[in-house]
Amino acid sequence: MHTASRRLRLAIASVLLANSASSFALNTATIVASALSPDCLEYRVTGICYWLYCTLTGCTVRTSVKVRHYVPDAVVSSYSNTGENPWIEVRAMSLPNPTAQAGGDGTTNEAHENNLAKFKNADVIGHPGGHVFGQFASAFGYNCAGAGTAFMPYLLSTLDTVAWRYNVPESLYPEALIPGLREIGTRTAMNLWGNVYPRGGFLHQVDDHKAAAVVAQRAGDIVTRRNQIHVYRPLLASPRTGYWPAGALMETDPSTGKWQELTPTLSNTCAVFPHGNTRAQARQGDYAWALWRPYSCCRRRGQVFLGSVDFM
Repeated sequence: MHTASRRLRLAIASVLLANSASSFALNTATIVASALSPDCLEYRVTGICYWLYCTLTGCTVRTSVKVRHYVPDAVVSSYSNTGENPWIEVRAMSLPNPTAQAGGDGTTNEAHENNLAKFKNADVIGHPGGHVFGQFASAFGYNCAGAGTAFMPYLLSTLDTVAWRYNVPESLYPEALIPGLREIGTRTAMNLWGNVYPRGGFLHQVDDHKAAAVVAQRAGDIVTRRNQIHVYRPLLASPRTGYWPAGALMETDPSTGKWQELTPTLSNTCAVFPHGNTRAQARQGDYAWALWRPYSCCRRRGQVFLGSVDFM
């Protein structure tokens, strides 16, 4: 019976994703439906937790299953024109202000201007699909909580002007000055998309989709770390008994997080940058991804946590 129910939920999820893909604008309903992705969830039983359970008659050791899966923590938008976040309902969060005006790429109106810098704003906002995702994930078994709060702004580049538009002080960091450090892709594999540092809105990249992806990675890099020299709120949960939250996001490493494209095309799978999937170009230079991050947890079955054992 449980298997039949699980299959039914997966079928419903596929239908909702297909219907959302036909939607032109990126709105909250589309984003919520996108969270019903078994590929992005990647649910696994990884081990066993041990608990000491005591009553007036004595103590016993109880066990619970340790699971690991990904959670859609945030929507990361990367877009050219200030104030035009592709997620319609949250545009008012990042309108132009006296220190953050306009946007777009440098141009000379010539066809061979590939050497000019591109610019992208970036917003990291809590994923709105938490409740629906929780019900979806529970069909697989016990599920873990993520760090994101729906609609919470974790980074708005319009409020991070000094670091985002002037690269101060990160343009002087070793990661920004030494080729090969903190890069998305490699030169030897001929798939270099760009550098993570300096974590601002400017970069040189001919492909607009790749440029937006690099900027999204930069924004995710900032919010998944504490004490960065940016105006932001950390997107991190604190570990506790029987709960192991996601840590710092690292480029090209799916064990730290992965991306689900939301616009200009809606994907029902997740990947890390760089990847070989078809990359549609947005007409207005506006892109968005859901950032999925891994969490592990087990159900509490006693007063004292004795430890856990992971399967090979």
